[in-house]
Amino acid sequence: MKKILSVILVIAMLASICCAVTGCGSSNSYTVGICQLMKHDSLDAATQGFIDALKAEMEAAGKEIDIDTQVAGDANLCPTVINTFTAKKVDLIMANATPALLAAANATTEIPVLGTSVTDYDDTFAGNIPANVSGTSDAVPFEEQAQMMIDTLDLAAGDKVGVLYCTNESNSLIQYEAVKALFEAEGIVVEAYTFSETTELQALTTSMASNVKAVYVPSDNTVASNDAIVGTICTEKNVPIYTSYGGAVCYASLSISYYDLGYETGKMAAEILLNGKKPSDIEIATLTPSVVYNEELCAQLGIEVPAN
Repeated sequence: MKKILSVILVIAMLASICCAVTGCGSSNSYTVGICQLMKHDSLDAATQGFIDALKAEMEAAGKEIDIDTQVAGDANLCPTVINTFTAKKVDLIMANATPALLAAANATTEIPVLGTSVTDYDDTFAGNIPANVSGTSDAVPFEEQAQMMIDTLDLAAGDKVGVLYCTNESNSLIQYEAVKALFEAEGIVVEAYTFSETTELQALTTSMASNVKAVYVPSDNTVASNDAIVGTICTEKNVPIYTSYGGAVCYASLSISYYDLGYETGKMAAEILLNGKKPSDIEIATLTPSVVYNEELCAQLGIEVPAN
């Protein structure tokens, strides 16, 4: 009998130790991998918002969080970053921009994946969003963007608008086609200026600025990370730039806060990690955009900034 009792006590002690280590099935510590496509202000802000929100939620719950942030630098390198996360068996992956999201979705069906700075999830996944994927979208109303350009610049039938984007980014093509249809309904001529390598950007922008009355840039990561080149050339030729993401070169934009976008994504991550929600139970979220004017640039072109 004593021997049996001793065995039972040992088993009980081992069970107690296991519970202390594992939390009896509920973890006290989580690991999250962030794959950011490249460095630029919008993506940086989204990543920071995500980190701030997730850390705040974890601290409030008394949990620990280890966040591994990696910037791929190029779309082709996103799978390499994601593979390091899957090898580590992280608890969640945050994919910042469409190439990062595609790499994550292709690499795992088990680890929850949240995207941000992605315009159209349905198009990205051809209408079949994986069950382990959700996130936030940076889509803004294209009709309102086009109308803002028409109103502030007094665009009329026959005027030309150039749309600048990288052909490697599928979401940029979606935005181009949307604004093209809206402008052409008003008789405004739309010309696409596209490139695949950043070495082409300077010559392409110079040609564009000599032929159009205004430039529209969608939420294109490649252009955004090189928009100082675009801004310098267009400003010298007095051609206003309107973007979907804001930025220092933009005369006016109907855009969102990428920090807030990332923050919302971080709250989603906390719901998954702390409350056991599945990505498939979380709707893809968008933010309400606001109109932002660069008063200095507008004054340079004689564009009147509406009073608040």
